[in-house]
Amino acid sequence: MITDERMSAFIDSLDRGNALFLDEIEKYAVENQVPVIRRSMQSLLKFLLALSKPRNILEVGTAIGFSALLMSEYAPADCHITTIEKYEKRISIARENFRKHDGAGRITLLEGDAAEILKELSGPYDLIFMDAAKGQYIHFLPEVLRLLETGGILVSDNVLQEGSIVESRFAVPRRDRTIHARMREYLYQLKHMPELETVVLPVGDGAALTTKAEGRQGREECGSAGGKTEE
Repeated sequence: MITDERMSAFIDSLDRGNALFLDEIEKYAVENQVPVIRRSMQSLLKFLLALSKPRNILEVGTAIGFSALLMSEYAPADCHITTIEKYEKRISIARENFRKHDGAGRITLLEGDAAEILKELSGPYDLIFMDAAKGQYIHFLPEVLRLLETGGILVSDNVLQEGSIVESRFAVPRRDRTIHARMREYLYQLKHMPELETVVLPVGDGAALTTKAEGRQGREECGSAGGKTEE
């Protein structure tokens, strides 16, 4: 846990819950050790959907379809969600969940490697939810930013890696060092690219919220060039 467990449990207990079918999918995921977004991330997504009212959503990492269906449940009625998954065993379960619970046909599932699929998409997307293999976030970033609408929101889940992100690479198990280094680089890029504004929150396993601000680079260049005025 990256936050106090009792505090997290208390905050989660305040949530009014989800539709019954979402609870059933979440229970299946937990019982079968399929990654599913935590309650705190669910609450954050619901808030962002209510606030930004996106009409076009992209999700990188479908798993068995829980988060796509959750977003479909809380997004505007005319919203469309495109979601990408490459693991065949999860794809079949996701498709069945969409068949049962996406009666309006608001979700499109694309099968294959996100690194290749992202290049083929045209966008733009009002909201992009990054919830795939953490070591690939940095490789997906150029295409994701190309697809993100100016003023849109990029939500990156699991960016604090159970708190290990703050550790030296030598304190991290050898098998995890590549992911550790790539996630640090990803967060650095999100915080330092001049066209972006990013906040990193200790929500769930860490969430980064990023927006691509219109004219941001030009304003920074103007500010840095101004300097001290002559008297």
